[in-house]
Amino acid sequence: MDERQNKLLKAIVESYIKTINPIGSKSLCKKFNCSSATIRNEMAILENLGFIEKNHISSGRIPSEAGYKYYVSNLMKPKELTGEDVLKLQTIFKNNELQLSDTINKTVEIISELTNYTSIILGKSSSENTLKQVSIIPLNEQKIVALVCTDQGLIENKQFILDDTSEINEIVKTCEIINKMLVGTPINEVAKRLEFDIKPIISRQIKQYEAVYNIFADAFNDFLNKSHNVYFGGKTKIFDEPEYDNAKEIKKLASKFEDKDFIKRIEEDSDSNGEVKIYIGEENDFDPNVTIIKSKYRLNGEEGTIAIVGPKRMEYDRVVGLLNYLQKTLNEFDEDGENNE
Repeated sequence: MDERQNKLLKAIVESYIKTINPIGSKSLCKKFNCSSATIRNEMAILENLGFIEKNHISSGRIPSEAGYKYYVSNLMKPKELTGEDVLKLQTIFKNNELQLSDTINKTVEIISELTNYTSIILGKSSSENTLKQVSIIPLNEQKIVALVCTDQGLIENKQFILDDTSEINEIVKTCEIINKMLVGTPINEVAKRLEFDIKPIISRQIKQYEAVYNIFADAFNDFLNKSHNVYFGGKTKIFDEPEYDNAKEIKKLASKFEDKDFIKRIEEDSDSNGEVKIYIGEENDFDPNVTIIKSKYRLNGEEGTIAIVGPKRMEYDRVVGLLNYLQKTLNEFDEDGENNE
C-alpha cells in the first residue's frame, strides 16, 4: 500500500477502537484534505485487500481481522505510559511488605484497572522444578512453619499447629530423612515418593508417624496447588465491552475462563524470548473473537506468562506499551536481586 492508504487504514482502525462506530468517507475528508470521492476510492482499495469490511447496519467500514493484523505489524507504535500509570505500578514493586506472588498478583490487578480488559497470570508448571530443600522452623512449642524450596527458586511456606501428641524433634528428624532421600526429585513426584519411600521408614522410627507424615504431605500438596497458579485480574471486565452484549457469547467465554485446559492454551511458548506477542482472533487457541497479548516474565526464579484478553477492537498501542514497561521493570527488579519475601 502507498503512504496515504497506510495512513487511512491507521486512522480507520484507531477511530473504530475509540468509538466503535463504523467510519464513513465524509469523516475522513477533513483529516486527509481530500474529496469524499478520493477517500471512497482509497477505502475501496483497502476493502479489496481485505483490510476493512462493510458494517451490516450502515454504509461505513470497520477493520477486518486482517486489518488489525496489518495495523499491529506495520502501523502501530507502543504508547508511552502516563506518569499516573507508572506511579500505580511502582507503588506495587516498592511495597516491601508484599511477598513475590502477591506482587505479581497485584500487578495483574493494576493492569486490568488500567486497560479495562481481563488480565491473567499463569505461573510456571511445577513439573519443571525439583526439590532443593525442606526446612522446619519452630515458632513455639505448638506451632511450626514448613518451607519447601525448589532448584528454580520457588519457595512456599505453610504453618501448622501441632497436636499434643506431636513432638518437634520427630518432625525435624523426618525433615532430615526427606532431604537426604528426595532432594533432586521432580516436585510433582515428591508426594508419591513421600508415601512409598519415606512413610515406611518413619513408621519404624517415629512414634506419631501418621501425624508427622500428614504435615509434610499437606505442605507438598499446598506447594503443588500454588505452583499451578492461575490468577485473574478483572475477570469480568471484558464483558463490559460492547462486543459482549450477547448472553450466549458471554456464557461461552465465561465457561472458557473456568476451564483449566482452555486457560492453559493462553500460556506463552517457552521460546518467546521475552517478547510481547499479539494473537488476534483465529491466531490464538483460546477464542476466535478475542485478542490475546502476552509475554513471559521471570522474577526471583519464578517464571510465568502475563496475558491480557480483550476484544479484537483492543487498544493495542496502550497494552503493548504497558507490557513493554512491565517487562523492563521486572527485569530490572530481578537483576537487582530484590525480592519481597
